[in-house]
Amino acid sequence: MNYQTFKPNQDLATLVKCYWTLESPKEETPEKQNIVPDGCMEMIFHYGDLYRQYTANGESIIQPKCFVIGQLTRPLEIEPTGETGIFSVRFHPNGFLPFATVPIKEIENTAVSLEKLFGTDGQEIEKQILTANITLERIKLIERFLLSHLTDCETVDRIVKSTVETILTANGQLSVAELSKQSNTNRRQLERKFSSTIGLSPKQLSKTIRLQATLKMLLNKKFTSLTALAYENEFYDQAHFIKDFIELTGFTPKEFYRNNLKMSSLFYGTD
Repeated sequence: MNYQTFKPNQDLATLVKCYWTLESPKEETPEKQNIVPDGCMEMIFHYGDLYRQYTANGESIIQPKCFVIGQLTRPLEIEPTGETGIFSVRFHPNGFLPFATVPIKEIENTAVSLEKLFGTDGQEIEKQILTANITLERIKLIERFLLSHLTDCETVDRIVKSTVETILTANGQLSVAELSKQSNTNRRQLERKFSSTIGLSPKQLSKTIRLQATLKMLLNKKFTSLTALAYENEFYDQAHFIKDFIELTGFTPKEFYRNNLKMSSLFYGTD
């Protein structure tokens, strides 16, 4: 498996977190993989074979060739159907809004085709990205596309921007009450702003960011015990830690540690 990340152009750096590519050969026995929510929306281009996506009721669908995946509030279970070749744009938590053509909240946990979002422009960028031969060419094409569809960076509310920065700096460990106090904004008003701008509530984003910080500590083995890990990341107690962990990864902390540490950083949302 070859996973690489690339930095965006300075003009897009406040909106795009990174570009990434993933290539791997066809597996004789494909394994299901759980994508853990990370608070970032993605624009995915499959120049390799497609992926199967499993739904909450156990059924499955084949993902579109190219799509935007909305905010995840639960693990996304996928499986390769052949040889993997993926080019993706990972947006900052509030980064997709200036490009959105539908309400962000409406595409939660959903893969939406670029044609549906951008019409013939979406079809054209699909064709260009899929026929490009190298990553740098794909980056050049997608940056031209994004800059041409950039409505206004000021679309993202100033209060939302600063609150997202606070959540990230605090690794998701502040309560919504504290976030409201720091932003001098009514809690319900803050929640409405987050819902329309990010597609998640402040509580959901904080929960996601805190779990991501916990996963990085697991990955780097920077803990003495799972109990100590829970308290270091300021979970109320062990039960709270396990509940959030299962909700966002599909595994208990112990199961995850035993079986999933070999997964690529792609699946943890890190770059």
